[in-house]
Amino acid sequence: MQKFDVTPLALEGVLLIVPKRFSDARGYLVETYRADLFREMGITCEFVQDNQSFSSKKWTIRGIHFQRAPALQAKLVRVVRGSAFDVAVDLRRHSRSYGRWCSATLTASGAEQLFVPRGFGHGFCTMEPNTEVAYKLDWYYTPACDAGLFWNDPDIGVAWPANAPQAILSEKDRALPKLAELGAPFT
Repeated sequence: MQKFDVTPLALEGVLLIVPKRFSDARGYLVETYRADLFREMGITCEFVQDNQSFSSKKWTIRGIHFQRAPALQAKLVRVVRGSAFDVAVDLRRHSRSYGRWCSATLTASGAEQLFVPRGFGHGFCTMEPNTEVAYKLDWYYTPACDAGLFWNDPDIGVAWPANAPQAILSEKDRALPKLAELGAPFT
């Protein structure tokens, strides 16, 4: 029995992964990760760190974040409570899709996951209050390599569900550079 439905999104390497849910009168069980089946999907990275964030308010935007070399990161993102509009932006300078984005809505009830490969920025916008997002990383958080991209850069044009006056951002995320100012984080 197939345990995951996998849909490639508009950018090469970005995958929407939906695990099968096994339900009975007690509730349900969802297998969210299994290394051998993920390898069959083409996800060969070894995850080494798990993070989880909580956002108390709807329209909280986190990102668009990434790490520069030598600490590049792939992410496997899922929502464990609430829902989020999740975004990947291709930042690989020589890619045909450089500067383009794709998205998926992730919900706790649907258990969808987004795989974001190395070379991409990642961000999300909460779609309801009290949303928790969990993600696996294939490299450790490295403060010296921490970087990001301005969430609402018109050159990228992410169609966020929250407009600028609604968006709740950290001061750090408000000050991130636009794509034209970024240089080439991934060559």
